Amino acid sequence: MVQVSRRTGRKGVSGSALIRLLAQLTDTDVPESKQGFADRLSEWLRWTDAISLAAALQSSPATAPSGAAASGSDAEERECARVRAALANAIAADRALGADFAAYRRRYLARQQAMEAAVEPLRARLRARLAAKSPAMARLAAVDAVMEQALGAHEHRVLSTVPALLEKHFERLRQADGGVQPEEWSNVFCKDMQSVLLAELDIRFQPVEGLLEALRKR
Repeated sequence: MVQVSRRTGRKGVSGSALIRLLAQLTDTDVPESKQGFADRLSEWLRWTDAISLAAALQSSPATAPSGAAASGSDAEERECARVRAALANAIAADRALGADFAAYRRRYLARQQAMEAAVEPLRARLRARLAAKSPAMARLAAVDAVMEQALGAHEHRVLSTVPALLEKHFERLRQADGGVQPEEWSNVFCKDMQSVLLAELDIRFQPVEGLLEALRKR
């Protein structure tokens, strides 16, 4: 069997499930950031983004007439659950692609593109529904739109580094096997990649879950 060390539960590894999983698979220590959340976020926002956020928070957007407002969040809940399940099922259906990492990279990038294409319209749909509820919810929708625009490029840049990190794990598994049982270690890698993709799916759906939570409020 393929044996590759995986250090678990190490001190200093914190953050999202995706970060912890990548640290485990690549055998890397990730020191805890000494900066607060607001300080870290400020490094990603330009001064123009701050102006847009201030404008969104201070605005008094018009809302739709009460008859046009959403009667409930059930339809949105079902649609978000359907989209998430479809993405998760596609990931779960992936199979090993042999001993060439290039094929895995193409698959990972395709899954990322599918997530991006699915999440963006969901957020827009939820923002439109929120904007129809009340001025306060409309401001929240406006803030989310600004944040999506401001942080989208940074999120894409950070998540685009994941395949390179996975390649290190791929090479470790291949070297540990020594060419004896390529089918076994490639199956191991495929399952690990699925776990990473599902952790990334969780991150990408966090804004959607936040908007859904706001929509549930009466």
